[in-house]
Amino acid sequence: MTDQAISSVTARRVWDSRGRPTVEVEVITAGGAMGRAIAPAGASRGTREAVDMRDGGTALAGLDVKGALTNVATLIAPKLAGMDVTDQAGVDQAILSLDPSPMKSTLGGNATVATSLAVMHAAAAAKGEAVWQHAAALSGQTPTLPLPEVQIFGGGAHAGQRVDIQDFMVMVPGAGSFDEVMEVTAEIYRAAGSIMQQRGALAGVADEGGWWPVFDHNEQALETLVQAIELAGETPGERVVISLDIAASEFGREGRYRLALENREMGREEMIGLLGKWLDTYPIASIEDPLAEDDTEGMRQFTQTFGDRVQIIGDDYLVTNAGILDQAIADQCCNAVLIKVNQIGTVTEALKCLRRAREAGYGTIVSARSGETEDVSISHMAVGFGAGQLKVGSFTRSERMAKWNECLRIADALPAGRYVAGQPLSQTAWARNWKGAA
Repeated sequence: MTDQAISSVTARRVWDSRGRPTVEVEVITAGGAMGRAIAPAGASRGTREAVDMRDGGTALAGLDVKGALTNVATLIAPKLAGMDVTDQAGVDQAILSLDPSPMKSTLGGNATVATSLAVMHAAAAAKGEAVWQHAAALSGQTPTLPLPEVQIFGGGAHAGQRVDIQDFMVMVPGAGSFDEVMEVTAEIYRAAGSIMQQRGALAGVADEGGWWPVFDHNEQALETLVQAIELAGETPGERVVISLDIAASEFGREGRYRLALENREMGREEMIGLLGKWLDTYPIASIEDPLAEDDTEGMRQFTQTFGDRVQIIGDDYLVTNAGILDQAIADQCCNAVLIKVNQIGTVTEALKCLRRAREAGYGTIVSARSGETEDVSISHMAVGFGAGQLKVGSFTRSERMAKWNECLRIADALPAGRYVAGQPLSQTAWARNWKGAA
């Protein structure tokens, strides 16, 4: 047995940012290298994404993970014993051979993703490398710091449906460094909180750390976000732009969309028209899941109308699945894909989707989930895979800041020039097409 051979795979129950049980896996090699990773969990979930295995029953609201832990111990660990930890594709294929279901329903996506990520960490340790360096070797890409996408106001499933739209975010493509992005974002976050506090309109902090606001209508969040950008001393649409996650599958079905906050129901065309009005009015550079996952015609129309001026991301619509992405490419839907490793279940499958997106000229954004932990795997993946963008949540709560802070550490280790201002959004023409721009 070589030093890089997997000698043990163990799982334990740990807890995520919602105080819910989740799976942590530890992989140790014969040479003593160790890797550890934790499965995240989403609240807004695509119907075709990998499913977590939960125990059901009354204990812990049915969310316990003892079954998933058992699957790691009795099925996955024996299968991986003796395998080369640096063979990520081979290890992931061995995991998949135990679970032929498309949504990881046999083993549980929480068991597969924690194991796959732990293997990636252990392989880096075995090679004496940082995880981002090993991830770059897996992807064949030049490691590059991503452009952060940071939530300021939370809504949808992340904030008790108080606002229909799930994420109101900012990006700073005009910044010259990752550290500068963090500084500008911090000022905007604080400004937004100050505005809402003065209005008596704060309900707390949402699942991903953004302000949990009290608004009268959805567009009021956009108006307030622009005010916050200005209060922070920035000019909206210059170096700071807005990004939205509509998460339309949460309130749309079969071409009909209901905005509960406004007691308003719309058809597909009216929904597209509403979002188009927002694109004309506000400096929005990116929009995620503008139509529901079952509304291919709506997504096609939206992409054809706005795809040359804004980044259109598929999340629930694409679920990090290369096969589904291929169909979206054929349908001319979206021009970017969100990469969530737990949506698909293994590192290799997530990388496959990212590569396919890159081949098709689609943008790529590595993303966290609303139920997160101190695990920083996605920071290393975003850098090592050369994804271009990283979506973690907001600028508060340690499970979020751990990932942003890890990027700052990686920035110190990377060669100079590995952060290119605005590069991830260069495919869009938001400044030229937004009528509010100079």
